[in-house]
Amino acid sequence: MACRNGHYDVAEYLIEKCGADVEQPGSVVFEGETIEGAPPLWCAAAAGHLSLVKLLVRRGAKVNSITKTNSTPLRAACFDGHYDIVKFLVQHGADIEMANRHGHTCLMIACYRGHVKIAKFLLALKADANRKSVKGNTALHDCAESGSLEILKILVEHGAQMDVDSYGMTPLLAAAVTGHTHIVEYLIGIPQLFSRKERIDALELLGATYVDKKRDMIGALQFWKSAMNERYRGDGPVIAKPESPPLVAAYDYAREVIEPEALDDLLADPDEMRMQALVIRERILGPAHPDTSYYIRYRGAVYADAGKFRRCIELWNYALDMQQSMLEPLNPMTQSSLFSFTELFSFMVGEEGRQTTRGRRVPPVKREDLMRVFEKAINEVAKGKQMLDKMGDLTCERDFTFLNRVLVITLHLACLLTRETGEKDSEEYNVFHKELYKLIRINAKGKHGRDALHLVHSEDGALVGRYPTCKFPSPHLTKALLKVGANVAARDNDGNTALHLTALLQPWRPILSIDLLNAGAHLDAINNDGKTFQMLLPNKELYDSICPLKYTTLACLAARVVKKTQNISRVPAHLRTFVEMH
Repeated sequence: MACRNGHYDVAEYLIEKCGADVEQPGSVVFEGETIEGAPPLWCAAAAGHLSLVKLLVRRGAKVNSITKTNSTPLRAACFDGHYDIVKFLVQHGADIEMANRHGHTCLMIACYRGHVKIAKFLLALKADANRKSVKGNTALHDCAESGSLEILKILVEHGAQMDVDSYGMTPLLAAAVTGHTHIVEYLIGIPQLFSRKERIDALELLGATYVDKKRDMIGALQFWKSAMNERYRGDGPVIAKPESPPLVAAYDYAREVIEPEALDDLLADPDEMRMQALVIRERILGPAHPDTSYYIRYRGAVYADAGKFRRCIELWNYALDMQQSMLEPLNPMTQSSLFSFTELFSFMVGEEGRQTTRGRRVPPVKREDLMRVFEKAINEVAKGKQMLDKMGDLTCERDFTFLNRVLVITLHLACLLTRETGEKDSEEYNVFHKELYKLIRINAKGKHGRDALHLVHSEDGALVGRYPTCKFPSPHLTKALLKVGANVAARDNDGNTALHLTALLQPWRPILSIDLLNAGAHLDAINNDGKTFQMLLPNKELYDSICPLKYTTLACLAARVVKKTQNISRVPAHLRTFVEMH
């Protein structure tokens, strides 16, 4: 903390008088982000405290020490442009090519942050201008994405190559997708650097960015006209647009404009122009690129804000289908899409019939829309569980956190569906319970080894959102889960059953415990601490609401006696689990 906050005297005292370890790592916060495993030298370098950096190096601090994400003190200094510290660290042996866990080098971060002096210094030291990160981007990509034209020119002078990243993006396309017009114009102005086709794609993509990011329809149209002129210019062969792909309902069946004369007509219909931007972006970037689905979701959110919920739902479903087909299971982008649906449906349920700020009334949620997303969420849980099972011992806490979040989102969608399940044995009722049964059969477990029934009775099932229409625990959802066969005897990593968790709820809700007991939960089952449901109840309120004798069987009484008086190895194998739970 002394190094993070620039307290030289305190740091010197701790080192010289108290023998503090100059390599002792810790957690610090920079710009709202927690950095784990940061050594003191990293903290001082990141915060720009040169005197402390010199002190630590004099006292033996390793100049190439790293954080948990493999970030070095040199990279930390490059991030915020502390040139004097960069120079000092290099003079004392700092490795300019050490990258973080993403393969991002010191030169790349200097380029991305626009620190010209540091970039020049690193290039003078022969830093590799063509090195690639894990995702395949180079320092040129970082310049293009951040708009650092001066550094980009320097990189080109030092022999940097216009290569593609893992998404097939050149620095030219990277500049177009981020809206840095000056970078695009500079690059396409260099003769022979890019083909006509690449220049056309960049101009069309830049136009799409102007529509969605800059909200500049006139500017977008100018770039699309420039691209069209490039396609049909007289000194070369015509480069016609590719044949139109199948029309997409979510895009309102918009067809991409292929003739120069039709471009001006777009201004008369702003909505058509917005759809053009989505169609063009998907054609150029492809469905795998994050920006393709991001801007589809963005446009859907704009429609929702305007009270056009049907258009929003169609666009978001299209984006979700795209993500689930192209991304790995449990990808944060897919999680975000599912969560957005949960928030949207919760808002529509809570605000149904009310007038929005745009004068439209919030319509009721269509059950088929809820079911459609619910089925996709279950599919994501299934694929995520399968992926984690294959990973085995390679799984980490983050993987279970991701699965936990998707499982919780799925349960909240189920909770919304239980509000109107239809008449018993109706088609709606049966379809919902059939899908819920699929979820239970997956037997996915999130954090702390908790399954669906655990989550709806615990704090882990909380979903932080702006419109908490559906809250856990939900008696309706509990009943639905029990109906489709949720295992009341299942235990989490602490040995707790769902019944144990109901005792920890504040306030305790007896109806939930009674439902679980009626479904076969054991009143006398113990957790890893040897505690029963009754022992966990605050103020031992059991007898006020539940008659223990009703839920105590002779088998349970016998199991207690056997466990107390007999060696468990003498109990038949098929009975041991039953005895040990008492």
